[in-house]
Amino acid sequence: MAKKPVCNMGRYIPDEHELDAYSWCINNKILISPKPKNTSSWYIEINANGKSSISPVAYHKDDIWKKLYEYYKYYYDKYTTVSCCSVASGN
Repeated sequence: MAKKPVCNMGRYIPDEHELDAYSWCINNKILISPKPKNTSSWYIEINANGKSSISPVAYHKDDIWKKLYEYYKYYYDKYTTVSCCSVASGN
């Protein structure tokens, strides 16, 4: 039986804010994960609010994890930060 090709997805150590954003997203069913394009690059798949989308750009091992955590932070900030306008208008 043929072996599957080994893929190196690189390494990334998230900071505390990134880990908080990751946990918040998982707990709120916002799922963000790498989706392989080939053995050396990946798209990012996002499942949030019943919708699924895939990044138009594929990322290499040096970028995939950093970009993944950028998306976690984006959704965390989007849904947990109160803007001045929404408070003032009562929304």
